[in-house]
Amino acid sequence: MISPLANVSPDAKIGKDVIIMPFAYVEDGVEIGDGCVLMPFVSVMRGTTLGKNNKVYQHAVLGSEPQDFHYQGGDTRLVIGNGNTIRENVVIARSSHPDGESRIGDGNFLMDKVHFCHDVHVGDNCIFGIGTSVAGNCHIDSCTILSTSVVLNQGVHVGKWALVQGGCRLSKDVPPYIIAAGNPPMYHGVNAHVMQHSHILKVSDRILRHIVNAYRLLSQSNFSVTDALQKIQDQVPKSEEIVDILHFVEHSKNGIVR
Repeated sequence: MISPLANVSPDAKIGKDVIIMPFAYVEDGVEIGDGCVLMPFVSVMRGTTLGKNNKVYQHAVLGSEPQDFHYQGGDTRLVIGNGNTIRENVVIARSSHPDGESRIGDGNFLMDKVHFCHDVHVGDNCIFGIGTSVAGNCHIDSCTILSTSVVLNQGVHVGKWALVQGGCRLSKDVPPYIIAAGNPPMYHGVNAHVMQHSHILKVSDRILRHIVNAYRLLSQSNFSVTDALQKIQDQVPKSEEIVDILHFVEHSKNGIVR
């Protein structure tokens, strides 16, 4: 159902069972998948593709022009997956260059006033607290939680299953499976409670102990990062989770929260 009071371009591609409420605005070239709901005063700008069953609340702006001095116009993109909840006043920008894209995965929950700048990549099943701001070129892996008013500076990478507590301002990467808290943000343990109670991840007590031991060497010792990685390889039994930690730290471009 498309309200006659909505402003929807005839060149937009609208799927089945889509609800577009009064005063929503949809520009040329937008694609909206089956089962999506756009509340009043939502704006979906050109270059935006929405998957299926997304619900977008009042005054959200999807596919805004990037606030980036390198942006020179052109056909840039925002791609949003399936089953996302995007609450009031959220702003998500398109990519800065035609050969890039801003991308949001599936099953994410973005609370009021979340702001994603250009070329942000988000995985699946993430939660973003009220007022969280993510600068350009950040990568947020799946199943992360960024609490209220978190600020990610340009190019920060947050690993999967990480929890960043409210008010943190991050310029370093956050490794997977940890809790980051304080300013400057520091390692505050492993995100064990969320991991153990998730219906997505089944992690055993044994694997959790291995993760804790890895971060004990990495964040709670006097070893350099290089030495800590070597000791993890030598002392901690290998699992998918330990390999994830080693790979993330080895490839970090900004240094890691410790």
